[in-house]
Amino acid sequence: QVQLVESGGGLVQPGGSLRLSCAASGFTFSSYVIRWYRQAAGKERELVAGITSSTSSFTKYADSVKGRFTISRDNAKNTVYLQMNSLKPEDTAVYYCSAHRLSNDYWGQGTQVTVSS
Repeated sequence: QVQLVESGGGLVQPGGSLRLSCAASGFTFSSYVIRWYRQAAGKERELVAGITSSTSSFTKYADSVKGRFTISRDNAKNTVYLQMNSLKPEDTAVYYCSAHRLSNDYWGQGTQVTVSS
């Protein structure tokens, strides 16, 4: 059974940090491109960051998080991470991880991140 399970969300003050994790099972994780998306209340889902499946692990970020967020993967643990630093209130959203390869798209259930004082 394919599963993507996000964790690590929570409430953090502006300027703080969180590390999200996404644990995968049920498919060949290392062969999939992994992306983090987020959806704020009343807004469309947006791509935050992505990482390729190759060992070189090319990464790409939305302009709004460039320099603050870092995506990484550990294929031995079937896990992808999103390190989020210098968080801003506008980063508040439900964060989802997703796995993509050819016609396959898998999604997690999401984890809430709230940035507020």
